[in-house]
Amino acid sequence: MSVLTRDEAQARAQFLDVHRYTVELDLTTGDETFDSRTAIRFTARSDGDTFVELKPAELRSVTLDGQPLDPESLSEDRVPLKNLTAGEHELRVDAVMRYSRTGEGMHRFTDPSDGETYVYTQMFMDDVQRIFAAFDQPDLKAVFEVSVKAPEGWTVLANGVTEHRGDGLWQAAPTPPVSTYLVAVAGGPWHSVRTEHRGLPFGIHCRRSLAPYLDTDADEILDVTRACFDRYHEKFEEPYPFDSYDQAFVPEFNAGAMENPGLVTFRDEFIYRSAVTDTERQTRAMVIAHEMAHMWFGDLVTLKWWDDIWLNESFAEYMGYQTTAEATRFTDPWTEFGVTRKSWGYDADQRPTTHPVAPENVDDTASALLNFDGISYAKGASALRQLAAWLGEKDFLAGINTHFKRHKFGNATLADFIDSLASATDRDVPAWADDWLRTTGVDTLTPVIATADGTCALTVERAGSRPHRLSAGLYDHDVADQGRLVLRERVGLDVPQTAPQPIGKRPALVLLNDGDITYAKVRFDATSFETLRTGLSGLPDPLTRAVVWNALRDAVRDGELPPAAYLETARAHLPHETDLAVAQGVLAFAAGQLAEQYLAPGDRPAALATLTSLCRDLLRRTEDGDHPGLRLIAVRHLIAVAAHPEPIASWLADGTVPGGPELDPELRWRILARLAVLGATDEDAIAAELARDPSATGQEGAARCRAALPDPAAKRAAWEAMFTGDDLSNYLFTATAQGFWQPEQADLVREYVPRFYQDAVALAARRGPAIAVAAGRWCFPAHAVDADNLGLGEACLREADLTPALRRTLADRLDDLSRALRVRGEAGDTGEEGAE
Repeated sequence: MSVLTRDEAQARAQFLDVHRYTVELDLTTGDETFDSRTAIRFTARSDGDTFVELKPAELRSVTLDGQPLDPESLSEDRVPLKNLTAGEHELRVDAVMRYSRTGEGMHRFTDPSDGETYVYTQMFMDDVQRIFAAFDQPDLKAVFEVSVKAPEGWTVLANGVTEHRGDGLWQAAPTPPVSTYLVAVAGGPWHSVRTEHRGLPFGIHCRRSLAPYLDTDADEILDVTRACFDRYHEKFEEPYPFDSYDQAFVPEFNAGAMENPGLVTFRDEFIYRSAVTDTERQTRAMVIAHEMAHMWFGDLVTLKWWDDIWLNESFAEYMGYQTTAEATRFTDPWTEFGVTRKSWGYDADQRPTTHPVAPENVDDTASALLNFDGISYAKGASALRQLAAWLGEKDFLAGINTHFKRHKFGNATLADFIDSLASATDRDVPAWADDWLRTTGVDTLTPVIATADGTCALTVERAGSRPHRLSAGLYDHDVADQGRLVLRERVGLDVPQTAPQPIGKRPALVLLNDGDITYAKVRFDATSFETLRTGLSGLPDPLTRAVVWNALRDAVRDGELPPAAYLETARAHLPHETDLAVAQGVLAFAAGQLAEQYLAPGDRPAALATLTSLCRDLLRRTEDGDHPGLRLIAVRHLIAVAAHPEPIASWLADGTVPGGPELDPELRWRILARLAVLGATDEDAIAAELARDPSATGQEGAARCRAALPDPAAKRAAWEAMFTGDDLSNYLFTATAQGFWQPEQADLVREYVPRFYQDAVALAARRGPAIAVAAGRWCFPAHAVDADNLGLGEACLREADLTPALRRTLADRLDDLSRALRVRGEAGDTGEEGAE
């Protein structure tokens, strides 16, 4: 298997103009393969050689301008095209292609609930080659005309409006010029809800077994879709550039969603079978807004090469959150961004594998795939939010609209983007880009307060090099209620400062980056920290509390705040929390990284007891039914930290939590998984639950439970399923891995720790990037926080022949492991990673 290099792509783009693809897919030829016939019309600008990409099960024939080429010339997924003459050409390729079970290429899924089969494409990066022959790079845009022969009873969706022409043949309207990776097809007996908005057909689609759940939420999904669509037309001067807008919720999807023009695909966990919090609904709304932003930024104007992937993802991330806040009932998504997404970015940016938001050294597609991380999404979106604050929203949008006008249906680079923004302002945008987009690491901002003659002045010390526009929140104790803090004012600051900022009398709390507009770690002076220790829950704004909790989280990770102190703070203040995103984020960190890695094994029981007590307080507080989302969060985490099986086993037997909620399938599987970890269930109980819920989610739940059983035979079977056989789909693989390692079972699985480093290497080479990333993320023995595990991993990085996807994921996990050792005080000092 070869990868496309930047040099090869640039040479081919100078050599070729690609005009049109005519693609015919036959999905009626069996369960393992499908037929693919492609005609590509293109022009060679001079005499010379090039190649077309294809990853077939069988290459039947290739003809160039009517003359046959040797199918045996296919090598490393490339068919050479030699001795081309300047002028127009037509290439025809007839091939048999394999269906995928890993979410790459043409993924095929049979629903265990009803036996119905569905297929959908994920052509991102270089997976179009798994479906049809292509000159596969983003800057060779073309018109695509796709037809599909499908089984009777199926509906076929595509980038354009599709028409059924009888005998299972579906024809999609030709697309405008788009990149190869954005072509999309989805086929199956979809359940669909259709409407029209602004003269365009809109549709939402899911598996038939999910129909009742889609119907329940259809109004909400379509309301969000219409509201975002209208808001983008207020922001953007270019109208929506495609002929329809379908959103398909598809099974076993590797990402959150994919921005295929006219046919966005989402993971179908966004069709909720069980109770969810309003924050989770907000996340769905944000993803809808994010993918719709891509219709302009990514689809209308597309990156020229993968070093500018941030231009797609950072922009869509920023616009997704901003437009959700402006256009939908979810008015505070930036709190969730601060709690969840920014911590993802901060973590990624402090690892040795960090990279600039806009890297200059993406040499090939394999390297590019590694950069879909917290830096390209969360850090990039944070940078754009800072840019919008610095330029002002009016000039920021003016520059964006200039960019769309200049490059519509074409490709653009970072330099093009900066030039468009610079055209709308007198500010030095190129210098800003150098400071923010070409550097790595996280700045740290610390307040220094000097007092003279009873008044104070604030200076911000910066460890780092970026300029920051931010607010400092000045808070005083409420005179009537000392447990509450009141905002005196927010002082605008530009860092570095030209002079100290006068702030009057000494506040009880000085909070840098109040409002979370910039991207930086913040610290507290001693007085402010003491105020927070007793008064954090008295802060009036959830986004302010999110900034504080992030700062405390960073301090734990940097070895500056003991994990036990974080737990004490959570125990004191989280029972009073009202924001769902904050409550979920704090509990997830405390029950996850902190309790499982940062605390020594001997301290884990006390931590679980503290978290159990905290969650029970939340349950008591929500007994009146006024806070169902907060109660659901408490129930989920009470299950996760249960040290004894009896309480949650009684919930499962009764089918309800006392005082509610009743147990839906998701909660039942959560309880059963925890009972499996604790050795309080067995295969018979798992099989009975699977008979009760035979859905795809049920299959995953059963796999997770079986792998979690504290039984040597169960562990052996799970390991063999993951690493020896290739039958597990991407989702079943992940579910099995999630169940396998448990801190409570460290002795039982000790022999598998060294085996991971051997078996993962072979697995990644055999099954490809999606499974490699899943193995590195979920199969990694993160619970084994010891020098032996770290040494094994470092030796693997040095000596093994690792695929790029596994190497990057493994390097990240080992850095997390090394950090956990430092937090425990068992290795080195607690210095920070990822310096500028």
